[in-house]
Amino acid sequence: MEQTVEQKQADQKPQTDETPLEALASIASVLVIGLFVLTFIFQNFVIPSGSMEKTLLIGDHVLVDRVTLAPPTNWARAFMPYRNVKDGDIIVFYKPGQPNMFLVKRVMGVPGDRIHLINGVVYRNGKKLNEPYAAMPQPGNYFPYRDDFPDVPPEPGDEVTAEWAVNMPNYIHGENLVVPPGHYFCMGDNRPESLDSRYWGFVPRRNIVGRPLFVYWSFEMPANEENKTTLGDHIAYFIHETLHFFTQTRWSRTFHVVK
Repeated sequence: MEQTVEQKQADQKPQTDETPLEALASIASVLVIGLFVLTFIFQNFVIPSGSMEKTLLIGDHVLVDRVTLAPPTNWARAFMPYRNVKDGDIIVFYKPGQPNMFLVKRVMGVPGDRIHLINGVVYRNGKKLNEPYAAMPQPGNYFPYRDDFPDVPPEPGDEVTAEWAVNMPNYIHGENLVVPPGHYFCMGDNRPESLDSRYWGFVPRRNIVGRPLFVYWSFEMPANEENKTTLGDHIAYFIHETLHFFTQTRWSRTFHVVK
């Protein structure tokens, strides 16, 4: 069947190119969506210290899920994967008393749990925990307050905050520290080297940002890099990362799932 004149003209009509304004609008839409995702759903976080070794290494860049552990909202409850914080969860949170500092630790006690340590080994609700991922104190590296918590009171030099030293006895019942409502007891997996809830107290629920999902990039960062805060330090480290990207990237940790 032959095409009509009108059909031929329609087929031959040139397509209109996207105008600069339309292109700008498309780019802006992508940026807005990306900003929303990075602000409210996921967040980048860099592990600055060795308190979670060997689970997380200094220089691991992790993607943090900000949704699952967020306080649920009624309108989104039906389709968002909300759940409560559980024992064993690894979480990112604001350090109590220092709202500008992010920390990452493992939840060792949820509200109502009874916690104590014997020679560095954690007992929760009277049961000894099997934690093959956790580093334990070695012979000659024993500190009474740290390793037999909370049975031994802190002494000068134990790095315990003054506020926690005053408040901690209120939560001790017998040999256990009892986690109060709305709070969590958190510890690093590298127990001998972790400054955690033993030293500054419980993590309020409102301080929890989310949970790390996986390592998307891992770079061999010096242990003291977190103490360098000047603009010159940041520029020097950026240059260092650029020059050594291929040789100091831990390629085997790419997409390593955090658990």
